Amino acid sequence: MMYNLLAEHAPKIDRDQSTTDPRPYALGYTEGEFKRLELQGALIHDLTEHVLRSAGIGPGMRVLDIGCGVGDVSLLAGKLVGPTGRVLGVDRSAEAVDVAERRATESGQCYWTRFTVGELDKFSPDETFDAVIGRLVLMYLPDPAATLRRLAGFVRPGGLIAFQEMAMPLARSFPEAPLFSKCRGWIIETIERADFEVDMGGRLPMVFAGAGLPAPQLNSAGLAGSGPDSPIYDYIAGTLRSLLPMAEAVGAATAAEMKVDTLAERLRNEAVEQQMCIMLPPFVGAWTNTPG
Repeated sequence: MMYNLLAEHAPKIDRDQSTTDPRPYALGYTEGEFKRLELQGALIHDLTEHVLRSAGIGPGMRVLDIGCGVGDVSLLAGKLVGPTGRVLGVDRSAEAVDVAERRATESGQCYWTRFTVGELDKFSPDETFDAVIGRLVLMYLPDPAATLRRLAGFVRPGGLIAFQEMAMPLARSFPEAPLFSKCRGWIIETIERADFEVDMGGRLPMVFAGAGLPAPQLNSAGLAGSGPDSPIYDYIAGTLRSLLPMAEAVGAATAAEMKVDTLAERLRNEAVEQQMCIMLPPFVGAWTNTPG
């Protein structure tokens, strides 16, 4: 078994601590979801790297990544800060953190990219950071501005705040096609009925303002796919597979309607037959400096 270098040094957080947000993560914490997150991380790696570089993440910086999941953004930040910097990723899922720790060790980043388990509304590190970052996390928080305001208190004066979120309603295809339209509707309706935000990308300036932060710089970028070899079909189908328990719980869709086992292939056939361009939701990046 590979020696876990992280266990000695990660902040000690009780992995069984209760959460003040009783809502479950909409996509769950299954092995399939963790694989979907890794696929997502690979697909939008360059989009996120552009946001972090534009924000000013660079060598030697100390970075806190909130809602780190299986570690994609933390590992990306770790490459940017290098061995002279430090990255700490925090997530509420012990299972996701275990995956992130393994990936850090396998990539050789475990000496400066660490992970810990904690609830974001309780997490209180004993150090100050140069930056707080996150991707697709504010959309799941009950009060993202309040959480961001509290976390900004762990950033040095003049430090960086950088987040990347989706604008789900802007997903579309050309031409419009029945199966893709259903998938888009199932995803958005499930997220909305579960009481999460489907357009956090569009709300980022308001959230930053509510947190007492200066107006952020913004960018928007997205993924599009067509033809038989695009990974987008598997990504959409994987998202709905992870969402299915929540979709059924909130009455947005059923397993019989989705037929997730054949969904990717049916999406592929539809796209190829109609020469479609599928445009996934834009990822909106926002970054600013803390006052001081």
